[in-house]
Amino acid sequence: MSIEPEAPEPRWAVPPVGGWTADDLDTLPNLPPHTELIDGSLVFVSPQTLFHRRAVDFFNWQLQSLAPPELEAVREFTIDVDFQNRPEPDVVVVRADAVESLRQTRFPASSVLLAVEVVSDESVTRDRETKPVKYARARIPHYWRVENKDGRAVVYVFELEPATGAYTSTGIFHDRMKVSTPFPVDLDLTAIVSRRRATDGQDR
Repeated sequence: MSIEPEAPEPRWAVPPVGGWTADDLDTLPNLPPHTELIDGSLVFVSPQTLFHRRAVDFFNWQLQSLAPPELEAVREFTIDVDFQNRPEPDVVVVRADAVESLRQTRFPASSVLLAVEVVSDESVTRDRETKPVKYARARIPHYWRVENKDGRAVVYVFELEPATGAYTSTGIFHDRMKVSTPFPVDLDLTAIVSRRRATDGQDR
């Protein structure tokens, strides 16, 4: 009876002294999709819920539709915060001039106007505490956090306060979200959990 040889341990399973760097995400072989870098450590994504998928689709579609021509909304794309932090917001709005090539794999944080995170069970602490601090330090002007509260979408909106360099809450939205920055947005949040209404919104 032959013994099957053990599969070699992936290179990313053992971090180097000092942790991984932002550049490593582009060179480490066979990383799981949507791997993030937080404080030099690799963070892997758990299977996503239907709410998460619908919310990401909804905000990506709506923001892309409503953004002025000089801005672009992109889903699940990493941003360079610093050499040990390369998170992947669920949706970002960036200046269009940040798009340099269809082969690029990240945006500089300086090009980001808005980062949107849809909270999952395994990402609560990161989305409520870790990521907002890093986004604020990177001077990203706007941060939205989307949560599922008893089957309804709730959006927590934050804006960077220039004097403190920290985010301040500018609103909590249920059912309908209407804001004027970073550009005018008026959204029916009930469409996220209603398949028919979400489809109707995309047909408009």
